[in-house]
Amino acid sequence: MDLLEKMNAVVSYVENHLDEEINYGEVAKIACFSEHHFKRMFSFIAGISLSEYVRRRRLTLAAFDLKNSDMRVIDVAMKYGYKSPDSFSRAFQTLHEVTPNTVKNSDVSLKAYPRMTFQIAIKGDVEMNYRFVEKEAFTVVGKKETVASSGTEFNPKLWEHLEEIEEKIKPFDNTSFSGILHVSLTNENGDVDYYVATATTKPFPKELEQLEISPQTWAVFQVAGEMPTALLKTWERVYTEWFPTSGYELTKAPEFVKGNDTKTEIWVPVRKKK
Repeated sequence: MDLLEKMNAVVSYVENHLDEEINYGEVAKIACFSEHHFKRMFSFIAGISLSEYVRRRRLTLAAFDLKNSDMRVIDVAMKYGYKSPDSFSRAFQTLHEVTPNTVKNSDVSLKAYPRMTFQIAIKGDVEMNYRFVEKEAFTVVGKKETVASSGTEFNPKLWEHLEEIEEKIKPFDNTSFSGILHVSLTNENGDVDYYVATATTKPFPKELEQLEISPQTWAVFQVAGEMPTALLKTWERVYTEWFPTSGYELTKAPEFVKGNDTKTEIWVPVRKKK
């Protein structure tokens, strides 16, 4: 099953469970990604987060139910996972710009968000600079934060202290694999263990966290342009252009952004599709 088939299978699962609690872990399994990677990939490909897609589809179907059936507002609210009529009414009005109670009584204008489908888009008009690297095991040390998995943007608190952290870990940067590493690893709970780190062979103080990274094949993408826009755009192209046509798939290993004074690179753990 290729990426497009997996994405459409995910949509089918979501559509069949819009009136139930959606298991996002199961969604990620259908796509054969970790929950963190899948949510990122979906946002890049679809242009909205998965949770926002679910919200829009539920409120679209809720409007149909209110307009075309005898269901009460409270019943529709409960059907689509809202814990109270008030929270449902607020969400409904935000999307449709009318209250649920007005739908039955007048010819109001409603918004409909149709089911999403994924199709091949021919791009490739802008080159992507990448290479494969076979790398032996190595150790990184730095500061760690566990970021809860959600449909919102990835925004670690460590970013508020980047300069201070980088100065603290620079003395341990003693390998040929030099530079600051921003490492992301999805744990068993679906949350992300995020490190600002550097590769080292030195002893390190207890205040720093260690991560052992196993031997791995990496697809390495060069980032060119003004940060952070260029970094986000490169991530988007990795998921929407490179993966669907490369014959490779993501593996369960850390991904990271590697930067030094001269260049920035995205390192993605990959393997050849079976």
